[in-house]
Amino acid sequence: MTDEKGKIRVRFAPSPTGFLHVGSARTALFNWLFAKAKEGSFILRIEDTDKKRSNKKYLKEILESLKWLGLDWDGAPVYQSKRQHIYNRYKKRLMNEGKAYTIKGGAVAFKISKDRITIDDLIHGPIEFDNSLLEDLVIIKSDGTPTYNFACVVDDIEMGITHVIRGDDHIANTPKQFELYRALECSPPRFAHVPLILGEDRSRLSKRHGATSIAEYKEAGYLPYGIVNYLALLGWSPGNNREIIKREELKKIFSLDRVGKTSAVFDQNKLGWACGQHIKDTDIDELVRLIKPYMKKSRLLKKGLSKKDLQNIIRLFRTRIRRLPEFCDQSDYFFVSKIKYDKAAVKKFLRRKELKVIFSMLIKDLDRVRPFRTDKIEHCCRSLIERLGIGGGDLIHPVRVAITGRSVSPGLFDVMHLLGKKTTIRRLRFALKKYCK
Repeated sequence: MTDEKGKIRVRFAPSPTGFLHVGSARTALFNWLFAKAKEGSFILRIEDTDKKRSNKKYLKEILESLKWLGLDWDGAPVYQSKRQHIYNRYKKRLMNEGKAYTIKGGAVAFKISKDRITIDDLIHGPIEFDNSLLEDLVIIKSDGTPTYNFACVVDDIEMGITHVIRGDDHIANTPKQFELYRALECSPPRFAHVPLILGEDRSRLSKRHGATSIAEYKEAGYLPYGIVNYLALLGWSPGNNREIIKREELKKIFSLDRVGKTSAVFDQNKLGWACGQHIKDTDIDELVRLIKPYMKKSRLLKKGLSKKDLQNIIRLFRTRIRRLPEFCDQSDYFFVSKIKYDKAAVKKFLRRKELKVIFSMLIKDLDRVRPFRTDKIEHCCRSLIERLGIGGGDLIHPVRVAITGRSVSPGLFDVMHLLGKKTTIRRLRFALKKYCK
């Protein structure tokens, strides 16, 4: 089944009864990638016939999360709650043809044939079902609204859906839906059931495994294209053990024949690593734009900070962070006048009497460095190390703690350059007076 132009048409059909979680996001992504790879259409259908459980806040979050991930859909979203007249028309047809009947409470049931049927799944291959084990299917509830299986089939027919790509948990629905297609004399779409995502303990992914909704990952500062990259590789492989693939390439190379038959395990560390790789490759101006809101929230974005200085500081940390807020956590000493000193680092590296001489000489030498740039600073420090006959770490580690408050940072001489001569010397004098005893 194809649309009027003979193109592939797929759909993602979330129910607004909860936030968009990782599993559903991957289902949406696989549909979107398949449509893009085949130059087809990706339709968004909102299955909101459950009036009691459907909530506008969930709908808003689902739409925003899909947009944030870059999964754009064709045309306006379709809402099942606005299609009751269509379901009624199909119900009447089945009843007029003797294929459906009224049951207790005014509900309507569909007669399931007792045949054995085989569905050629695009991922699992042929799957056989024994319909004699199935009871007749309720298609209209007593309140007049359609059941999931009935509305799903009617909408897929009306929308010309050619392929249904969904989770393994829907396999049990397939024979029921197949019978409805047959009764309505319509060719069913091709089915592709994707194995579910598991937690690291091999159980179904849930809250106990950590954040599960896309909104939570957005709030935590993960990059959307890093998440898309990682989700694409959960159950699908591009070959050659590739792990980092840009969205534009994914759209070209995705295919269902490389989707595995076994469940993929969600690994939070691998997600973080993938996002970190994309941060590293993000254009610096775009990275500044993305990081600034977190700096404002942390009150680190001060007046007088030049765009060039901010870009240079971000460049120092872009290979060290996996989430955008980590930049603020790691670099705050660039943006505050009074830094916090890690007690363990002070005890290990600054509580040494010999630093009085080392720091005093270094302060004098640094004051003569012109211009105060990385190569000149490094030459100054290494010359002092040689004159004093000490190891490089005997100067570098204490200086790092003195000017950053931490035992870990990007390259020390780069940090000193970006802090500037005035701030570097001021912090060395402070540490010398307070801690070097």
